[in-house]
Amino acid sequence: MIPHRLQIVLIIAIVLYFIIILHFLKKKALELKYTLIWLVAGVVMLFLVAFPQLMFVIINLLGIQSSMNGLYIALLSFMIMILMTLTSIVSRLAYKVKTLIQEIAILEKRIRELEKDIS
Repeated sequence: MIPHRLQIVLIIAIVLYFIIILHFLKKKALELKYTLIWLVAGVVMLFLVAFPQLMFVIINLLGIQSSMNGLYIALLSFMIMILMTLTSIVSRLAYKVKTLIQEIAILEKRIRELEKDIS
């Protein structure tokens, strides 16, 4: 079990986490679609801190011997999920940048040809 004092501190930390995410969203430092993964992670963290028995049930169901090992596996799972999401976002943006560069090059070529025809 988590000591009550630690549980309160963790809940306060998660609330601050939500405030920071919402602040970034309000300032348009993050887009909503990219913020959702962080909000989902925060909700899961809050749920596990508020109901620590659930973590122990999940650990026992998975056959993990130590609660610390379960915590590390959960942390690693969150990190992998967030990294995969960010990697897919970066990949899509890289493709869009490549497409935009090609379109700009085509437009510049057309402009040069038109300038050449005019002169």
